[in-house]
Amino acid sequence: MDVMTSDLGHDVFQIDTQMSGYPGITSAYLIRADRPCLVETGTATSAEVVAAALDSLGVGPSELATVVVTHIHLDHAGGVGTLAARFPGAQVVVHERGARHLVDPERLMTSARRVFGRVLDDVFGVLLPTDAGRVTALGEVGVVDLGSGRRLDAFHAPGHAQHHVGLVDSASGDLYVGDAAGVYIPETQDMRPSTPPPDFDLELALASLGRFREIAATRLLFSHFGPVSDVAASLDRAEEELRLWVELVRQTRASGLDLEHAVARVTEKTSQRYASYLESTEVSEKFEHLNATAANIAGINRWLDSVEGTQSGLADPASTR
Repeated sequence: MDVMTSDLGHDVFQIDTQMSGYPGITSAYLIRADRPCLVETGTATSAEVVAAALDSLGVGPSELATVVVTHIHLDHAGGVGTLAARFPGAQVVVHERGARHLVDPERLMTSARRVFGRVLDDVFGVLLPTDAGRVTALGEVGVVDLGSGRRLDAFHAPGHAQHHVGLVDSASGDLYVGDAAGVYIPETQDMRPSTPPPDFDLELALASLGRFREIAATRLLFSHFGPVSDVAASLDRAEEELRLWVELVRQTRASGLDLEHAVARVTEKTSQRYASYLESTEVSEKFEHLNATAANIAGINRWLDSVEGTQSGLADPASTR
């Protein structure tokens, strides 16, 4: 099995989970500290890739101390149960609002199957349960011990999802942003928002970005995809993207568009903004697979329904990603 890892320094290694066979869209990260820690697992179908990568980096089944997920969407935490079985000494750390779904995934998987149908098994696979005694639930803040005084400081960072956390490495200054700052496209250095239903909330998302700014991290480590050193500019861009997409969805609502036409409208309105990204069919197709325009619009629309007290004609598929 081919593994794709990158040494980021400070004993931090990026692992390409090769989600759905695509390179370069979903990252996991190994912190090879005294108490080795895996941040994100990728999907269940990526679990063997991640396990092989850990082995190639010298972390065997008895050596992984902790698995931390920024949130429980299946492209981030779908492999938890599989990897927990492969690494029986690892404790699993998650926000308290997501913990029960890792212990008993039935409700989460039922929702996912309703949304994705038959493609669920190929794209995400099945999230297996993890024993409750191995799951540590975080509140508003928490600490993950990496050994020798090194730690991950965790804090609640909702907006993308109610069970989302941010993580700061005390040794490297890295900030693991999950999806809370959107999606970073390394090929073109573009950023797109990640606003799927059912939890997207603009005000909470902006507050989380504000918290990220206060941390003054040395790097942002995106789950999609990779490290970014220009922290301030990237967080500003993340906010700009969120505000732009919300305004565009407001306009589609005012025009009475259905979801199909709303997707066409937003795509046309952002075509110059994402010109480099759209020039490469390979890049745009793989990121659309991950970060679908329709799902982003549906999530924003659901939030606007709640804050404006009106129902639009846009479809609102529940999303587990």
